[in-house]
Formats: sequence, C-alpha cells, structure tokens
Amino acid sequence: HLQLVESGGGLMQPGGSLRLSCSASGFALDDYAIGWFRQAPGKEREGVSCISKNDGNTVYARSVKGRFTISRDNAQNTVYLQMNNLKPEDTAVYYCAVDGTGVCYMRASRYDYWGQGTQVTVSS
Repeated sequence: HLQLVESGGGLMQPGGSLRLSCSASGFALDDYAIGWFRQAPGKEREGVSCISKNDGNTVYARSVKGRFTISRDNAQNTVYLQMNNLKPEDTAVYYCAVDGTGVCYMRASRYDYWGQGTQVTVSS
C-alpha cells in the first residue's frame, strides 16, 4: 500500500537543469523526513539531500550544495529535487526515501521506504 515513484530523470547536458519528483501513495509525506539518494555505477549509494518533517530543516551533500534544492508540496503529496548546473559527476540513479522518525539523517539505513529510482545522465 505504500509506494514511492520517482520521475523527471533523463539526459541533460552539463549546466542544464532537471527537476525530479517523488510521488507518494498510501501515506502522507508530511509525516516523514524525505531523503534523496543517488548511486552511480560502481559506487555506493550516497545521500544527496533531505527535508525533515519540520520543513525548516534541510540537508545537502557538499557536492550538491548551492546547486540542488529539495522541496515538498504537501497538497500533491510530492517531494521535489530541483537540480541546477548539472555536472557529469551527477550522473546516477536517483532514489527518494522516507524516514518515519521525521528527522534528517544522511544514512540509507535510516530510511524505511524507497522508490525504484530514476536515471539522471549528464553528458554532452
């Protein structure tokens, strides 16, 4: 009954922008912290960003700080990751996940539910 579906990925040239969406069904996202993670080929999954249940708290990986913005639209039960000034090193499968504690932790083991991911490829 709980489902997260990511969308918005694709191919983008360096310097471009994409907005990823994470749509939830079966539960209300505003009851959870929401994290974005990514995994590139041959690399471990890394935390990208998180927004806490109290939306005054957001967290960003150093590698994306100033370029990516996490936000939430509770009316649409959707969380977004706006990605600007994309770089080739941003290429990865991006996943959204929810943490029932409502507190942002940038460790994948903290998260309870995961989407299936959306591919982001940044190349010329």
